Amino acid sequence: MTVVTPVTFDAAPFLSFMPMSLVYAESGVILSIGPTLAKLRPAKELIGKHVAEVFTVRDNGRGQGNCPIPLDTKLYLKFRTGVNTRLKGMAASIPGTGVNILNLSFGISIVDAVADYRLTAGDFAHTDLAIELLYLVEAKSAVMEETKQLNARLQGAKVAAEEQAFTDTLTGLKNRRAMDHVLARMLRTQVPFALMHLDLDYFKSVNDTLGHAAGDTVLQEVARILLEETRNDDLVARVGGDEFILIYTRFTDKMRLLHTAERIISRLEVPVPYQETFCRIAGSVGITTTDYYKKPTADGMIHDADLALYSSKYEGRAQATLFDPEVHHEPPGDTGASAFP
Repeated sequence: MTVVTPVTFDAAPFLSFMPMSLVYAESGVILSIGPTLAKLRPAKELIGKHVAEVFTVRDNGRGQGNCPIPLDTKLYLKFRTGVNTRLKGMAASIPGTGVNILNLSFGISIVDAVADYRLTAGDFAHTDLAIELLYLVEAKSAVMEETKQLNARLQGAKVAAEEQAFTDTLTGLKNRRAMDHVLARMLRTQVPFALMHLDLDYFKSVNDTLGHAAGDTVLQEVARILLEETRNDDLVARVGGDEFILIYTRFTDKMRLLHTAERIISRLEVPVPYQETFCRIAGSVGITTTDYYKKPTADGMIHDADLALYSSKYEGRAQATLFDPEVHHEPPGDTGASAFP
C-alpha cells in the first residue's frame, strides 16, 4: 500500500478497513489508495493525479459540497483508461484533515472483479458482504466448469455410442444402419454415386472346415482390402455374414467401376493365412449407378445390384456384372442367394 498524505492524517487505518478506497485532497489530487484498488490500477498511475483525470464521475445532481467529487451521495464512476470498469461509491469529508475519502467497497461487479482483475477474498475487508458474493461467484464458476466437463464427457460418450451403433464390431466397417443413413442422405441431396454389392464365394466352406475363427480372420482381411479400394468419401458396409455393399460417391463411370470390381475380386483370390494353413475364397459383384434412374431409390438400387450379382454367380462366380435394365428383370434361372454358398 502506498500512502502520501498530510502529516496530520494517517490514511492507513481507513484503507485497512476499506481496501477498495482512495484518499484525496479537497483540491481533487489523489493522496493514497487502498491495496485492492492498487490491484486495479498501480499506485503510480493514480497518486498525484486529479480524480477527474482518473475517473468520469456522475451523481445525478444529488451531491453536496464544492469539491471535485460530490459528497454524501451515490456515485457512478468509470476508469478513463485501460479496462473500462464501471464502479459505484460514495465520497465523504474527514473533518479537520483537509482530505476526503472515496469509498468504492465494493462498487465493482463481482464478476468483473474475478474475470478482469483476479481478485480474491483476501482483497476485501473481512466484514465486506462482497466476500459472500465472491464465494457465490466462485461456487457458480466451479459448478459451471464441472458442468462443462460433464457435458464434454457426455458428448464424447454420445459420439462413441453413435459410432458403435453404426459400426460392425468384427470388421470395423459400417453396418447396414449406417449404409441406410448414407444412402438416404445422398439420394436426398441428389449426389451421383455407384452401388456395388459384393458376396463372398466359398466362404461357407472356410467356416465349415476351419471354424468361425478362420472365417473371422477372412472377413477382417476382406474389410482391409475393401477399405484400400475406396476413398474417404466412399462407404464400405458389411450388411450380412459375408455380404458387403460399397458406395462410391460421384463415381459412375461404368468401365472404371468394372475395372475396380475386377481388381477387388483379384485381391480376394489371394489365400489368407490362418494358423498353419490358408483360407481360399473369391467374390462376386453386382454394380448399379444413379445414372440408370430418373428417381433412384435405395431399395430399387440395392435390388438391381442384387440382380447383377446373381448374374455374376450364375455365370460362374468370381466376376463383376453391371446392371442392365434390358436384361435384369428377374434373376436368371432359380438362383436365389442360398443357391450360392
